[in-house]
Amino acid sequence: MVIEVMHPDKPNVSKNDLASKIGGMYDVKDAKTVFLFGFRTQFGGGSSRGFCLIYDTLEYAKKFEPQYRLVRAGLAEKPSGSCKQRKELKNRKLKKRGKEKTKLG
Repeated sequence: MVIEVMHPDKPNVSKNDLASKIGGMYDVKDAKTVFLFGFRTQFGGGSSRGFCLIYDTLEYAKKFEPQYRLVRAGLAEKPSGSCKQRKELKNRKLKKRGKEKTKLG
């Protein structure tokens, strides 16, 4: 759903505050199932618009949410190593077969 937040005295509103407020409005059992993203503050301040997704359970949230949003929410771990390291490891594994592939990492 699209959310419009009015905040005339503040430059912006934190997502944690919004998640708890929305959780109270929609009778959400766990505040971690509320995902807020894509907020843009209107020029001149005073209001912001963004998106909100509310899931029934954490299992559904982990199944359907993108990995980067799960990392932001603290529900998943960020992959270790840089993107280039992971790509190089993948390409080294493509050249090996069997037990040699598992020895690489």
